Amino acid sequence: MLIIGISGHALSAAERECLRDPCVAGVILFARNFASREQVSALCNEVRDAVSRPLLICVDQEGGPVQRFRAGFSALPALATFGKHYASDPQAALALAHEHAWLMASEIRACGLDLSFAPVVDLGRGNRAIGERAFAAEPEVVAAFTRAYVAGMHAAGMPATLKHFPGHGSVLEDTHVDAALDPRPLVQLRGEDLLPFAAGIAAGADAVMMAHVSYPAVDAQAAGYSSHWINTILRAQMGFRGVVFSDDIGMAAAESAGGVKARIGAHLDAGCDLVLVCAPALVEDALAAMAARPLSNTAAISALLGRGACGWDQLLATPRRSEAERALSAFESTLI
Repeated sequence: MLIIGISGHALSAAERECLRDPCVAGVILFARNFASREQVSALCNEVRDAVSRPLLICVDQEGGPVQRFRAGFSALPALATFGKHYASDPQAALALAHEHAWLMASEIRACGLDLSFAPVVDLGRGNRAIGERAFAAEPEVVAAFTRAYVAGMHAAGMPATLKHFPGHGSVLEDTHVDAALDPRPLVQLRGEDLLPFAAGIAAGADAVMMAHVSYPAVDAQAAGYSSHWINTILRAQMGFRGVVFSDDIGMAAAESAGGVKARIGAHLDAGCDLVLVCAPALVEDALAAMAARPLSNTAAISALLGRGACGWDQLLATPRRSEAERALSAFESTLI
């Protein structure tokens, strides 16, 4: 099934029709879809009203450089700021990361969305796309933050999505614009990049997002459409039982699978449950590609629906929100 992008601040008639296609599991929102809290809440209501079945509404609201909704939302520090604090006070850094997760998830849920694709558990080792989105370079440190962040998201009623499996941080290339190849053997990956994913799975993470990175020492196919990575390593060996997302098939590194139809087929055939089609211009081709495919794992949607959200007025009246916001703001000011 597909998670699709939409073009503006409200649904067009054509987009409503797209949402009615049974292969569409939900939408992903970007800065182009945001004008205000009130507007994005109304957009979520529009999406819910467009069809009678449940749809997932998603966003990337990581903090730092990747925060799609800004005006009216808490300014969230980049995850790397917590990693910098870890050496001097590990417990305080982990507690702040937990509050960051809770605050981010609570605000997103209060607008009517189900999940933010978080946390990034890639290692901070110089990748052009990851950068300060990663907690730290050390696997054990990232694993500790992963456990804290998953717990914080769950406390706010939001499913957690570990990304980008099996690890995007140790290659230089940005897969939005380049192909990426990681030559390391599996034994090295197990001792490094896979450690935070194992920690997140043990902590009850609900979903994993695949990387558009090739690991030729492990499998000839890029991880996102590798049955070996998804079914043998992630599911059979690491024991993951949750939902597997592709990364956006519009990214340059996904082109190695072929055209839109080939990319969607490759990811679904390899074991991805939900495929991201973020660019509205690709949605028509993506829907056509799904026309001849049987729907599979529709239970993936219900497993990722948010739980127990309150509205903005309720959230603003919650002492924990203001306390978390103050703590994060005070923490960031100490790093300037």
